[in-house]
Amino acid sequence: MDVDSAIKSRKSVRGFKDKKPDWRDIIDCIDKVRFSPSAGKNFTLKIILVNDKAKIQKIANAAEQSFIAEAQYVVVIYSDPSRLISLFENKGKTYSRQQAGAAMENFLLAIEDKGLSTCWVGHFDENMIKKELKIPPKMEIEALFPVGYEFGKTAKRNRINLDSILYFNEHGKKKMNTPKTPQ
Repeated sequence: MDVDSAIKSRKSVRGFKDKKPDWRDIIDCIDKVRFSPSAGKNFTLKIILVNDKAKIQKIANAAEQSFIAEAQYVVVIYSDPSRLISLFENKGKTYSRQQAGAAMENFLLAIEDKGLSTCWVGHFDENMIKKELKIPPKMEIEALFPVGYEFGKTAKRNRINLDSILYFNEHGKKKMNTPKTPQ
């Protein structure tokens, strides 16, 4: 699948079949996060691939989202921003979050390319998940991704119109100026 198709067809899926994906396909998708940008060449992310159904149920409870329990796997992405904070002070936490977002988008596009489905889950009780997965307290859970095959069809989402978010040279300016050539 080409990148443009993957970007445009990617969607959040909240219903999964009982069919179990090949875990090696998920590992291949996880591998794509390594190719995302990192601040100062400091990669801060860690990943846990969960297939234990009891743990997945506890993650679903911690997220207060029952559809997670339907998934065969859950990918938990977390980070240790301390190195970036020591290097970049206050901006380090921002850089850590930016790095995580870029890496997670790589993961989402790879999942789409493999014909798998997921949903980026950002609402959860972080302490409950840290306890269940033995994640050290200094780490920050960035997101959860239940992974499986889509059950049914997810309704197509209306995307925001480009004209409502794009400006030229300054906020609110809707038209691109054509640069004048010197005479």
